[in-house]
Amino acid sequence: MTGRFGAAFAVAEYRAVWAAGGLSMVGDQLARVALVVLVYGNTKSAALTGLTFALTLVPSFVGGVFLSGLADKLPRRRVMLTADLLRAAMIVPVAVPGMPFPVLCVLVAGVSLLNAPFRAAEQALYADVLPQQDFLAGMAIRNITNQSAQVLGFAGGGLLLALIGPYWALSLDAVSFLVSALLLRVGVRARPAALNPAARSAPGGFSLLRNDSGLRALLLIGWLTGVFIVYEGLAGPYNAQLGGTTATLGLLLAADPVGSVIGAFIFGRFVPATAQTRGLALMCVASGAPLLVCLLQPGLIVSAVVFVVAGAFGTATYMQTTASIVRGVPDSRRAQVLGLAYAGMMAAQGLSPFVAGLVADRVGAANAVGWFGVAGLLVAAPVAVAWRRATTSRPEIWLPAPETGADTRRN
Repeated sequence: MTGRFGAAFAVAEYRAVWAAGGLSMVGDQLARVALVVLVYGNTKSAALTGLTFALTLVPSFVGGVFLSGLADKLPRRRVMLTADLLRAAMIVPVAVPGMPFPVLCVLVAGVSLLNAPFRAAEQALYADVLPQQDFLAGMAIRNITNQSAQVLGFAGGGLLLALIGPYWALSLDAVSFLVSALLLRVGVRARPAALNPAARSAPGGFSLLRNDSGLRALLLIGWLTGVFIVYEGLAGPYNAQLGGTTATLGLLLAADPVGSVIGAFIFGRFVPATAQTRGLALMCVASGAPLLVCLLQPGLIVSAVVFVVAGAFGTATYMQTTASIVRGVPDSRRAQVLGLAYAGMMAAQGLSPFVAGLVADRVGAANAVGWFGVAGLLVAAPVAVAWRRATTSRPEIWLPAPETGADTRRN
């Protein structure tokens, strides 16, 4: 059974990677709030403010596709250290008053671009430092931390900005990258690159996807979790349509992070890994099915509960998707595939609210969320069949090995 939080925390290297990743996440969220305040205060333009916020997210997709493979070709600790130092170096000029807006955009995009190889290396490094039976628990702790960091960064960011202003807040973001690098340098031992020169001719991540229907199903399941959280992007119009207030808007925005923490804890602590792996497609469906309730125009309290449930299953699904990729993909290509999973999920998170917003202009925000749930479930059905076939035909790859047995991951 997964429920091995203590065992994961007992690994010193895990604690160092976990602390570095969590600190980096808090800094990222704080920086997003600071940039919104800074750009809008200087330009009074909602469009330029929206562009700046988009630049904190969209380049991560490009980085996930094109840069994540570096965490296989180079030592993973080195990739994380380099990303931390480069991000700190790019944030420091942004924290200087008077930075021209085009230069600010380039620097912010650069920071976002480097987030992807950092996260890919981080997740792959978890598999290096943790025994296989503790990996899912380690990912559960990471997800709980990241969701809590988002809440802390957004909620605490406003208060901190009121006290010290956006420039000092951005300086703290740079400091967070430097402290993260120090934790990694001191707390994680050096390892060689996973992709050694002799293995360079082995199939790459894209080739593995082309030839492995199980892996394609896994990535699609992970990307669908990004589609299903469309309600976050529509929280404003959803709240307005149902006659909400500022307080109820905060309730809607907090629903997904709260559900994510609950899902990561329950599934990581109490649900056996084998049950999660076999039921992965059903977990994905369970993250989208609650959205159908929105077609009934429920009240805001019921909607918040719906989003908590969807967030719980969505996080558990993505967590298990990551664990299955780690289990089934060769270590020499693991970071690249994890990066593709991350890139697709970020793209889904970014595009879904935009498309749903167009739909909401015609049918209302609540109906748009509900119809996105319907569309996602229609895609999930064939993906569920493909995953079922993969686990049946190749259980030695896609199903967890017994805890007392050998690690069956491909090399």
